[in-house]
Amino acid sequence: MLRIESAPLEGISTWLFRKTHQQMFGGVNRYFTPFFSPTPERKLTTKELRDLSPENNVGVPVVPQIMAKRPEDFLWAAEEARELGFDEVNLNLGCPSGTVTAKGKGAGFLLRPEELDAFFEEVFKSVCLPVSVKTRIGYHDPAEFGRLLEIFNRYPIQELIIHPRLRGQFYRGEVHLDAFADALAASRLPVTYNGDLVTQEDVAAFSRRFSSVDTVMIGRGMIADPALPRKLRGGPPANREEIRTYVGTLYEGYRTAYGYPGFAAQRMKELWFYLINLFEDGDKYAKKLRRVGNAAEYEHLETGIFRDLELLTQPRKPLDGTGQGKE
Repeated sequence: MLRIESAPLEGISTWLFRKTHQQMFGGVNRYFTPFFSPTPERKLTTKELRDLSPENNVGVPVVPQIMAKRPEDFLWAAEEARELGFDEVNLNLGCPSGTVTAKGKGAGFLLRPEELDAFFEEVFKSVCLPVSVKTRIGYHDPAEFGRLLEIFNRYPIQELIIHPRLRGQFYRGEVHLDAFADALAASRLPVTYNGDLVTQEDVAAFSRRFSSVDTVMIGRGMIADPALPRKLRGGPPANREEIRTYVGTLYEGYRTAYGYPGFAAQRMKELWFYLINLFEDGDKYAKKLRRVGNAAEYEHLETGIFRDLELLTQPRKPLDGTGQGKE
């Protein structure tokens, strides 16, 4: 059976999202956290501790994602994850954000293959947990991935998660499936695919072409349709009351956890950026949601969505790739 992993989206796939999604819809083998980046002080922030704390992740299969370019930073973060009870960590080589790549992290690290090779050399000498890697196929050109894959293949990477876009594409444009096919043929590592799997048909088409790939990672498609993993297991699409309960549970959970209704509204606004695509004529509310400034406005719009719009069995496509969360 196809294994399904949940991609990290900053500001969306929080501990509360992961817990609520698993309880209500399930179907996900593992949830990857939004990245955390070690600071010079070597101390987890309050936000990071909340997201990674064992009590907030009870019973949820979670892999912490780390953003780092110095081996000593990554090793420290992996040790912190081990002490919190996790049994694997993931290195982010995919984030295309300018504020990240300018520091040589995320997809920016792909520009420096020799430094990346040296990074892995040091990390795998002493890392305390298995390491998976989430990567793009290059910064400027898919041809870059040949050299990068040579490096990956030299190390005992647990899982190589490939998003076959370049940094400059962000989350827009066609995925380079031919480049993914070449990478799959040349990889000595277990390969997972990530990119533009929004509907059951998308996943079926991918599996027909790449029948040897037994694991896919789904990001925006699962935010837009939380029942997608369940449907891929043969279960039903989400119904109206499920979605109403789902967003209500998340909203109240954020209000309780953070004690500030305005913050909860902002978290929900980011979720709805994608989820509104599961409603017929959702554009009527999409612009209004982007302008939400406080809890009262959010609650008014949420009521209107469930009053006025019909729920679809799958989201409208394409999903806008300019969403709030960073990979």
